Amino acid sequence: MSMNVGDRVRVKESVVVYHHPQHRNEAFDIQGLEGEVLSFANEWQGKPISANFPVLVKFPDKFRAHLREDELELA
Repeated sequence: MSMNVGDRVRVKESVVVYHHPQHRNEAFDIQGLEGEVLSFANEWQGKPISANFPVLVKFPDKFRAHLREDELELA
């Protein structure tokens, strides 16, 4: 699957985060949430990198998360 910056995506797998603004410091599953791809972490200071969670997704409520491509599907 090929994603681009600006695409609408949905979290298709169970992903637990601890930094959601409304559930800070608690386990919160973001499966099913929809957001927008902001960027890809594949370059740093002009050099290629291999990030573990390369896709930065912006969700509602000022929430952002780095995810893997296989955890997402196009919405």
